[in-house]
Amino acid sequence: RTFLVAQERARKAQGRLLLRVEDLDRDRCKPEYSQALVEDLRWAGLDWDEGPDRPGSLGPYFQSERLDWFRRVWRRLREAKAIFPCLCSRKDVLAAAQAPHAEDGEVIYPGTCWGREDSFDSEEDALAVNWRFRIPQGESIEFIDGNRGPQSFVAGRDFGDFLVWRKDGIPSYELAVVADDIAMGITEVTRGEDLLMSTARQLLLYRALGEDAPDFYHCELVKDADGRRLAKRHASLGLRELRGRGISIDEALESARI
Repeated sequence: RTFLVAQERARKAQGRLLLRVEDLDRDRCKPEYSQALVEDLRWAGLDWDEGPDRPGSLGPYFQSERLDWFRRVWRRLREAKAIFPCLCSRKDVLAAAQAPHAEDGEVIYPGTCWGREDSFDSEEDALAVNWRFRIPQGESIEFIDGNRGPQSFVAGRDFGDFLVWRKDGIPSYELAVVADDIAMGITEVTRGEDLLMSTARQLLLYRALGEDAPDFYHCELVKDADGRRLAKRHASLGLRELRGRGISIDEALESARI
Protein backbone atom coordinates (compact mmCIF):
# COMPACT_ATOMS: atom_id res chain seq x y z
CA ARG A 1 0.00 0.00 0.00
CA THR A 2 2.79 2.43 0.82
CA PHE A 3 4.37 1.80 -2.57
CA LEU A 4 1.00 2.41 -4.24
CA VAL A 5 0.76 5.79 -2.48
CA ALA A 6 4.33 6.62 -3.48
CA GLN A 7 3.61 5.74 -7.10
CA GLU A 8 0.47 7.86 -7.19
CA ARG A 9 2.26 10.83 -5.66
CA ALA A 10 5.23 10.54 -8.00
CA ARG A 11 3.02 10.35 -11.09
CA LYS A 12 0.89 13.28 -9.94
CA ALA A 13 4.02 15.38 -9.45
CA GLN A 14 5.45 14.17 -12.79
CA GLY A 15 8.40 12.88 -10.81
CA ARG A 16 10.47 9.72 -10.83
CA LEU A 17 9.89 6.86 -8.43
CA LEU A 18 12.80 4.83 -7.03
CA LEU A 19 12.60 1.51 -5.23
CA ARG A 20 15.24 0.91 -2.58
CA VAL A 21 15.59 -2.41 -0.78
CA GLU A 22 16.96 -1.79 2.71
CA ASP A 23 18.66 -5.15 3.17
CA LEU A 24 21.43 -4.39 5.66
CA ASP A 25 20.16 -6.71 8.39
CA ARG A 26 22.08 -9.86 7.49
CA ASP A 27 19.98 -12.10 9.73
CA ARG A 28 16.58 -10.97 8.49
CA CYS A 29 17.25 -10.05 4.86
CA LYS A 30 17.55 -12.92 2.41
CA PRO A 31 17.82 -12.72 -1.41
CA GLU A 32 14.59 -14.69 -1.78
CA TYR A 33 12.73 -12.05 0.23
CA SER A 34 13.91 -9.30 -2.10
CA GLN A 35 12.92 -11.37 -5.12
CA ALA A 36 9.48 -11.99 -3.64
CA LEU A 37 9.07 -8.25 -3.02
CA VAL A 38 9.80 -7.45 -6.65
CA GLU A 39 7.50 -10.22 -7.88
CA ASP A 40 4.63 -9.03 -5.69
CA LEU A 41 4.97 -5.44 -6.87
CA ARG A 42 5.08 -6.56 -10.49
CA TRP A 43 2.00 -8.73 -9.95
CA ALA A 44 0.22 -5.72 -8.46
CA GLY A 45 0.99 -3.67 -11.56
CA LEU A 46 3.28 -1.31 -9.64
CA ASP A 47 6.44 -0.01 -11.20
CA TRP A 48 9.39 2.30 -10.61
CA ASP A 49 11.65 4.41 -12.77
CA GLU A 50 15.24 4.15 -13.89
CA GLY A 51 17.79 4.76 -11.16
CA PRO A 52 19.98 7.89 -11.47
CA ASP A 53 23.29 6.02 -11.19
CA ARG A 54 22.28 2.85 -13.04
CA PRO A 55 21.44 3.97 -16.59
CA GLY A 56 19.22 1.56 -18.46
CA SER A 57 18.28 -0.31 -15.29
CA LEU A 58 14.99 -0.43 -13.46
CA GLY A 59 16.74 -1.34 -10.25
CA PRO A 60 15.86 -1.78 -7.53
CA TYR A 61 18.69 -0.39 -5.46
CA PHE A 62 20.10 -2.68 -2.76
CA GLN A 63 21.71 -1.01 0.23
CA SER A 64 23.93 -4.05 0.79
CA GLU A 65 25.75 -3.06 -2.41
CA ARG A 66 26.46 0.48 -1.20
CA LEU A 67 28.71 0.03 1.85
CA ASP A 68 31.55 2.10 0.40
CA TRP A 69 29.21 5.08 0.09
CA PHE A 70 27.97 4.67 3.65
CA ARG A 71 31.56 4.67 4.87
CA ARG A 72 32.16 7.97 3.10
CA VAL A 73 29.15 9.55 4.82
CA TRP A 74 30.24 8.14 8.20
CA ARG A 75 33.65 9.72 7.58
CA ARG A 76 32.02 13.11 6.93
CA LEU A 77 30.11 12.90 10.21
CA ARG A 78 33.27 11.94 12.07
CA GLU A 79 35.22 14.83 10.57
CA ALA A 80 32.40 17.17 11.59
CA LYS A 81 32.66 15.78 15.15
CA ALA A 82 28.94 15.06 15.04
CA ILE A 83 29.37 11.48 16.23
CA PHE A 84 31.31 9.71 18.97
CA PRO A 85 32.55 6.14 19.54
CA CYS A 86 30.49 4.15 22.00
CA LEU A 87 31.48 0.89 23.66
CA CYS A 88 28.07 0.35 25.26
CA SER A 89 26.03 -2.65 24.20
CA ARG A 90 22.25 -2.48 24.10
CA LYS A 91 22.30 -4.49 27.31
CA ASP A 92 24.60 -1.89 28.91
CA VAL A 93 22.23 0.93 27.98
CA LEU A 94 19.21 -0.93 29.31
CA ALA A 95 21.05 -1.73 32.54
CA ALA A 96 22.23 1.82 33.21
CA ALA A 97 20.73 2.84 36.54
CA GLN A 98 19.96 6.37 35.42
CA ALA A 99 18.88 5.59 31.85
CA PRO A 100 15.72 7.66 31.28
CA HIS A 101 12.81 6.48 29.15
CA ALA A 102 10.78 8.38 26.57
CA GLU A 103 7.00 8.37 26.89
CA ASP A 104 6.75 5.55 24.35
CA GLY A 105 9.17 3.42 26.37
CA GLU A 106 12.28 4.07 24.27
CA VAL A 107 15.42 4.04 26.39
CA ILE A 108 17.32 7.33 26.16
CA TYR A 109 21.08 6.90 25.92
CA PRO A 110 22.52 7.94 29.32
CA GLY A 111 25.73 9.51 28.00
CA THR A 112 28.14 6.87 29.26
CA CYS A 113 30.66 7.43 26.43
CA TRP A 114 30.24 11.17 25.90
CA GLY A 115 33.79 11.84 27.03
CA ARG A 116 35.43 8.97 25.15
CA GLU A 117 38.24 10.08 22.83
CA ASP A 118 38.06 9.50 19.09
CA SER A 119 41.47 7.83 18.95
CA PHE A 120 42.13 4.71 16.85
CA ASP A 121 45.16 3.25 15.12
CA SER A 122 43.29 2.99 11.81
CA GLU A 123 39.94 3.70 10.21
CA GLU A 124 39.25 -0.02 10.14
CA ASP A 125 39.67 -0.13 13.90
CA ALA A 126 37.32 2.83 14.25
CA LEU A 127 34.70 1.12 12.11
CA ALA A 128 34.80 -1.92 14.39
CA VAL A 129 33.04 -0.11 17.25
CA ASN A 130 29.60 1.46 17.63
CA TRP A 131 29.20 5.16 16.82
CA ARG A 132 26.41 7.42 18.03
CA PHE A 133 25.15 10.80 16.85
CA ARG A 134 25.47 13.50 19.49
CA ILE A 135 21.99 15.08 19.66
CA PRO A 136 21.39 18.74 20.61
CA GLN A 137 19.91 18.16 24.07
CA GLY A 138 16.58 19.93 24.56
CA GLU A 139 16.21 21.15 20.98
CA SER A 140 12.77 20.82 19.38
CA ILE A 141 12.99 19.19 15.96
CA GLU A 142 10.02 20.32 13.88
CA PHE A 143 8.83 19.52 10.38
CA ILE A 144 5.65 19.48 8.30
CA ASP A 145 4.62 16.03 7.16
CA GLY A 146 2.76 15.86 3.86
CA ASN A 147 0.08 13.65 5.36
CA ARG A 148 0.19 14.09 9.14
CA GLY A 149 0.85 17.84 9.25
CA PRO A 150 3.07 19.63 11.83
CA GLN A 151 5.34 17.35 13.87
CA SER A 152 7.62 18.13 16.79
CA PHE A 153 10.04 15.96 18.80
CA VAL A 154 12.40 17.06 21.55
CA ALA A 155 15.95 15.72 21.45
CA GLY A 156 16.86 14.17 24.77
CA ARG A 157 13.22 13.67 25.76
CA ASP A 158 11.69 11.77 22.86
CA PHE A 159 14.94 10.19 21.65
CA GLY A 160 18.58 10.14 22.66
CA ASP A 161 22.00 9.80 21.05
CA PHE A 162 21.28 7.23 18.36
CA LEU A 163 23.45 4.71 16.56
CA VAL A 164 24.79 5.59 13.13
CA TRP A 165 27.32 2.78 12.81
CA ARG A 166 27.44 -0.70 14.32
CA LYS A 167 30.54 -2.56 15.38
CA ASP A 168 29.79 -5.31 12.83
CA GLY A 169 30.70 -2.82 10.08
CA ILE A 170 27.14 -2.01 9.05
CA PRO A 171 25.52 1.46 9.16
CA SER A 172 22.34 2.00 11.09
CA TYR A 173 19.02 2.51 9.32
CA GLU A 174 19.21 6.25 10.10
CA LEU A 175 22.57 6.78 8.44
CA ALA A 176 21.90 4.50 5.47
CA VAL A 177 18.63 6.10 4.40
CA VAL A 178 19.97 9.63 4.77
CA ALA A 179 23.10 8.77 2.81
CA ASP A 180 21.04 7.23 0.01
CA ASP A 181 18.52 10.07 -0.07
CA ILE A 182 21.44 12.44 -0.63
CA ALA A 183 23.12 10.28 -3.28
CA MET A 184 19.88 9.66 -5.19
CA GLY A 185 18.60 13.23 -5.05
CA ILE A 186 15.39 12.19 -3.28
CA THR A 187 12.89 15.04 -2.98
CA GLU A 188 10.15 13.18 -1.09
CA VAL A 189 10.23 10.07 1.10
CA THR A 190 6.99 8.07 1.35
CA ARG A 191 6.80 5.57 4.20
CA GLY A 192 4.70 4.42 7.18
CA GLU A 193 3.72 6.68 10.06
CA ASP A 194 5.60 4.43 12.50
CA LEU A 195 8.76 6.19 11.27
CA LEU A 196 7.73 9.74 12.16
CA MET A 197 10.22 10.03 15.03
CA SER A 198 12.96 8.56 12.83
CA THR A 199 12.45 11.61 10.62
CA ALA A 200 13.45 13.88 13.50
CA ARG A 201 16.69 11.95 13.93
CA GLN A 202 17.37 12.01 10.21
CA LEU A 203 16.82 15.77 9.97
CA LEU A 204 19.69 16.17 12.41
CA LEU A 205 21.90 14.06 10.15
CA TYR A 206 21.06 16.13 7.07
CA ARG A 207 21.94 19.27 9.02
CA ALA A 208 25.22 17.85 10.28
CA LEU A 209 26.15 16.90 6.72
CA GLY A 210 25.19 20.34 5.37
CA GLU A 211 22.57 18.81 3.06
CA ASP A 212 18.97 19.76 2.30
CA ALA A 213 16.41 17.27 3.60
CA PRO A 214 13.65 15.92 1.36
CA ASP A 215 9.96 16.31 2.11
CA PHE A 216 8.23 13.49 3.96
CA TYR A 217 4.85 11.82 3.55
CA HIS A 218 3.98 9.27 6.22
CA CYS A 219 1.11 6.92 5.38
CA GLU A 220 -1.39 5.52 7.84
CA LEU A 221 -0.58 1.93 8.75
CA VAL A 222 -2.80 -0.83 7.39
CA LYS A 223 -4.44 -2.60 10.34
CA ASP A 224 -6.29 -5.83 10.90
CA ALA A 225 -9.85 -6.27 12.15
CA ASP A 226 -8.65 -5.85 15.75
CA GLY A 227 -6.97 -2.53 15.01
CA ARG A 228 -3.41 -3.87 15.15
CA ARG A 229 -0.87 -3.03 12.46
CA LEU A 230 -0.29 -5.89 10.06
CA ALA A 231 2.71 -7.92 11.22
CA LYS A 232 3.94 -11.49 10.89
CA ARG A 233 4.07 -11.83 14.68
CA HIS A 234 0.28 -11.38 14.66
CA ALA A 235 -0.11 -13.98 11.90
CA SER A 236 -1.19 -11.27 9.47
CA LEU A 237 -1.60 -12.31 5.86
CA GLY A 238 0.86 -10.84 3.41
CA LEU A 239 0.14 -9.97 -0.20
CA ARG A 240 1.60 -13.28 -1.33
CA GLU A 241 -0.75 -15.26 0.93
CA LEU A 242 -3.77 -13.32 -0.30
CA ARG A 243 -2.62 -13.85 -3.87
CA GLY A 244 -2.38 -17.60 -3.17
CA ARG A 245 -5.95 -17.59 -1.90
CA GLY A 246 -7.19 -16.24 -5.19
CA ILE A 247 -7.69 -12.61 -4.20
CA SER A 248 -7.58 -10.44 -7.32
CA ILE A 249 -5.28 -7.46 -7.60
CA ASP A 250 -8.29 -5.13 -7.88
CA GLU A 251 -9.64 -6.45 -4.57
CA ALA A 252 -6.22 -6.17 -2.93
CA LEU A 253 -5.65 -2.59 -4.08
CA GLU A 254 -9.15 -1.50 -3.15
CA SER A 255 -8.77 -2.88 0.36
CA ALA A 256 -5.41 -1.08 0.66
CA ARG A 257 -6.94 2.36 0.14
CA ILE A 258 -7.84 4.16 3.34
